[in-house]
Amino acid sequence: QVQLEEFGGGLVQAGGSLSLYCGASGFRFTAAGMGWFRQAPGKEREFVAAISWGSNTIFYGDSVKGRFTISRDNDKNTVYLQMNRLRPEDTAVYYCAATIRPSGALKLQSGQVDHWGQGTQVTVSS
Repeated sequence: QVQLEEFGGGLVQAGGSLSLYCGASGFRFTAAGMGWFRQAPGKEREFVAAISWGSNTIFYGDSVKGRFTISRDNDKNTVYLQMNRLRPEDTAVYYCAATIRPSGALKLQSGQVDHWGQGTQVTVSS
């Protein structure tokens, strides 16, 4: 059974930092592209970041480039999202995502997701 479980959401002031992480099980993590999406109230789900199985290919959404960093630890079946210089517009539910398709990071960037986590709330106050 595939499971993606996010941790680390919460409330932070604008300009602050927050770290999210996602633990994965039930599939071959070392072969999967992993990523993060977010959805704010009344808005469509938005791509945030994706990383290939070997961490050699990484993509970011335009709104988070230079502020967020995605990484992974294949020994721990975990993917991370370090969020710096947070803005109120970063407020959303953040979802961990996985794909086992080839060129996983590219697939995630285009929204081709095989598995979703349940989401964790991130709220940035102004």
